[in-house]
Amino acid sequence: MTEEHSADAASGVVVAPPANGRRTFLAVLVNTAAANVTTSFLWFALTFWVYLETRSVLATGIVGGAYMLLLAVFAMVFGSLVDRHRKHRVMVVSGVVTLVAFLLAGALWLALPETALLDLGAPWFWAFSGIILGGAVIENLRNIALSTTVTLLVPVERHANANGLVGTVQGLAFVVTSVFSGLSVGFLGMGWTLAIAIVLTLVALVHLLTIRLPEARPSAAADGTPLVDLRGAMRAVRAAPGLFALIVFSTFNNLIGGVYMALMDPYGLELFRIEIDGRVYDAEVWGIVLAISATGFIIGGGLVARFGLGRNPIRTMLWIVMAMGVLGAVFTLREWWWLYGLGIWVYMALIPPVEAAEQTVIQKVVPFETQGRVFGFAAAFESAAAPVTSFLIAPIAQFLIIPYMNDDAGRAGWGWLLGEGQSRGIALVFLGAGIVMVVVAALAFATRSYRVLSTQYRSAEPRTPASASGPGGQLDDDVVDSRGGVVPQSDER
Repeated sequence: MTEEHSADAASGVVVAPPANGRRTFLAVLVNTAAANVTTSFLWFALTFWVYLETRSVLATGIVGGAYMLLLAVFAMVFGSLVDRHRKHRVMVVSGVVTLVAFLLAGALWLALPETALLDLGAPWFWAFSGIILGGAVIENLRNIALSTTVTLLVPVERHANANGLVGTVQGLAFVVTSVFSGLSVGFLGMGWTLAIAIVLTLVALVHLLTIRLPEARPSAAADGTPLVDLRGAMRAVRAAPGLFALIVFSTFNNLIGGVYMALMDPYGLELFRIEIDGRVYDAEVWGIVLAISATGFIIGGGLVARFGLGRNPIRTMLWIVMAMGVLGAVFTLREWWWLYGLGIWVYMALIPPVEAAEQTVIQKVVPFETQGRVFGFAAAFESAAAPVTSFLIAPIAQFLIIPYMNDDAGRAGWGWLLGEGQSRGIALVFLGAGIVMVVVAALAFATRSYRVLSTQYRSAEPRTPASASGPGGQLDDDVVDSRGGVVPQSDER
């Protein structure tokens, strides 16, 4: 490393990422996308399978809500682990644990009849679903690590574009997942679907082992940092005025997300149910619809990757959250397949800018050494919103709203607005959630926190890691050259 770079590291001035950082980041991004595809493939398939076999909105709501609740519980642990260990090692451990979980689920499938696994009153259903759920949750450890690699490998002025690229890849993953989850459950069954997920998880893990990151051993690994460093995360959040408000703003998106989590799949499976020659096609058709609508995710992420988020990502995020609320209020007003499909497409296009806005701000105002804890804290806070609404809305919809909208009183009271159909109860829930989302996001514009956060983002000095061998860290196997790149060393020392 040159003398100039050393001085910069000591003074905390921004130091350029490695010369080959973009190529390495793309390799990590593609690998993480493959892992996300696999876990989402199995998770979507599980949701489809449970609903189609039980027709229980309550079961899908509990399973989906439990996923988000576990993310909230473990996000702080994940963030601390990312800060305490090298990012590559964290990703490898995540892949191994996910693979073991899916293997255990496969063993249960082979050991028990399908009827036992579908008995909601028996422990085997919850054990089987819980193990798959655990593997999917652990895989999210990689996503927190991925957010920090943007800071490690990408120049600060390109952070928003890199985060948009993450959204684009996630959209591609969603397209693949949506199609093949439905087709796999419909044509192959849950057993073969689980087997495919196990194989793909193993392939992604082997590929990950071939990637090397130019990173130091984090100083947090030796400074006595606790496994769940809530105090350290809070210090890092408070150090950036308005950052906590950003996390609250991002939570708005998850509030309506909990409603979608509980009710979107049941609504779609009913709306896109086709019978041909006595054979019912629902998971297959719904999977294809989700895949087509997920191209909106690709468009949204691609636009962020190309144009960024503007001068004030926080303002951009709030406007988009308001648009999501309007969308949620209107896209089920009539039981028209094209209205629902178009609405989901637009909703998917709006997700990447919201997520990229939060990540871009954190990557700029939070030091690299504590970004894992801050991303974990944010994930815990935001993930808690969705299961709350999911757990609340699933039983309310199942036992109160859906029966009410299916009787004469409900049709007479709301038919003028929601029309006729089998899923008008779900439509009423979407309408209410969308209106609440618009009101809350609009009020956020008037808060002092919004103004403080906007000023903080514009005036903050970019925060990037000094280098792989800067203060507080050291490389075990490599050294850094004068451009910030990594030069592998021979075994002879």
